[in-house]
Amino acid sequence: MTAVRAAPCRTYDDLIARARAGDLGPDPRTLRVAVAFTTRQAVRHHGRGTGYRNEVLSLRLAESVGSCAVEPGELPDSALDDCAGVDVARLLDHPLPAVRVAALDAYLMHLAPHTPEHGAQPVTLCAGSSLEKSRARAAAVVELLDVPAGSRVLVVGVVNSLLEALRSRGLRYVPCDLKGGVTEWGEPVVTDALAAAGSCDALLVSGMTLGNGTFEPLREHALRHGSRLVMFAQTGSAVLPRFLGHGVSAVCAEPYPFFWLDGGPGVVHRYRDSGGGR
Repeated sequence: MTAVRAAPCRTYDDLIARARAGDLGPDPRTLRVAVAFTTRQAVRHHGRGTGYRNEVLSLRLAESVGSCAVEPGELPDSALDDCAGVDVARLLDHPLPAVRVAALDAYLMHLAPHTPEHGAQPVTLCAGSSLEKSRARAAAVVELLDVPAGSRVLVVGVVNSLLEALRSRGLRYVPCDLKGGVTEWGEPVVTDALAAAGSCDALLVSGMTLGNGTFEPLREHALRHGSRLVMFAQTGSAVLPRFLGHGVSAVCAEPYPFFWLDGGPGVVHRYRDSGGGR
């Protein structure tokens, strides 16, 4: 299987800089985003006592779509006008982090789509209800942890189905989210991921950390301490595999359209560090 990335990118800033300079592929000044759109949803699965909302910015570049989740209501309407018809290089310098992440994601997916030739292992999600598909995705994600029962996992970006999947495998967890609060089962949610990471054996982290600036500290922690870091990524699904071997152990990549948009079959793409870095 061909390695997913030929040249290592050791930090997110390094990756942005190399993309901007055209070191990874075509000059981003020559590629324009045709469509910019947002996807918003409110969810309350049957049988669950709590719900949540999602909002995602997505950019269409040729056949590829790059995405970055944002806190609901924080993205100005002007962001869409800023992106449509604009070249990728300008978007990589946009003042909004969400635009920069979505543009980088679209560019990298255009260069290296989620295929076995680029290191991706597809996992089919069968058709079903939103909760059934959420649980199927959670199983695909948690299998990447590869830690023994009894291990303690920091979960950054609380997803109830992930917590269920961890419990079913005999794993303990520390739920973490910037919003705080409690889980579906009344467990306190911590807000400082880096402070909690030291007491955990592995990290299970949302791609949303790319957009809010918390990814790099967690990647550096995993690298320093040899902790397993697994990313589940709707945000930056083509970005995060670039860090395999540099703190990131595995990625479950889920490009647009996401599992919650359709009741039919779907697919996620899993990447594992093959060792030796990239």
